[in-house]
Amino acid sequence: MGKQKAPRALPSNQAQAVLRNLRVSPRKLNEVAKVIRNQTAEKALDTLTFSRRRIAQTVKKVLESAIANAENNHQLDVDRLVVRRAEVGKALVMKRFHARARGRAGGIQKFFSHLMIVVEEVPEGQDLVKAPRGSKKSPATSSDSTEKKAA
Repeated sequence: MGKQKAPRALPSNQAQAVLRNLRVSPRKLNEVAKVIRNQTAEKALDTLTFSRRRIAQTVKKVLESAIANAENNHQLDVDRLVVRRAEVGKALVMKRFHARARGRAGGIQKFFSHLMIVVEEVPEGQDLVKAPRGSKKSPATSSDSTEKKAA
C-alpha cells in the first residue's frame, strides 16, 4: 500500500524537460526562449547552435533533453516534434552588496530563472508549425498593390 502515482500532467503526444535555478535573469532567458517557440525541434536546435547569446547553449541542452525524453520515454517520432512551450519563470534572487564611496553600500541583485521546454509530436496530416497568434494574412494580393501604384 504505497502512495498512488499522480496522473501524467501532459498529453500522451508531449514530453518535457525542466532546468531549475539557472544563473541568468528571466528577461535574458525569455529572449532566447521566445525565438524557439512554435518551431520544429530541428530548426530550434539550429537556431540555438548559431545564437550568440551565452545562455543559448544551456537552452539547447534542455531542448536536447526534451527530445531525448520524447524518443526514449514516450516513443514519439523525433522528426515530427515541435517546441510547443518554452516557459521561463523567476527563481531566487541573491542579494549582494557593492561598496560605494564614503562608507556606503549599494545593492546588487543576482537573478536566477527556471526553464521548462515542452515538445509535441504533430500528427502526419497537420503542418508542423502553426502560424503565430495575431498574424493573419491580408486579403490583398501583390497584384492589387501593383495596380494601386500604377494608378
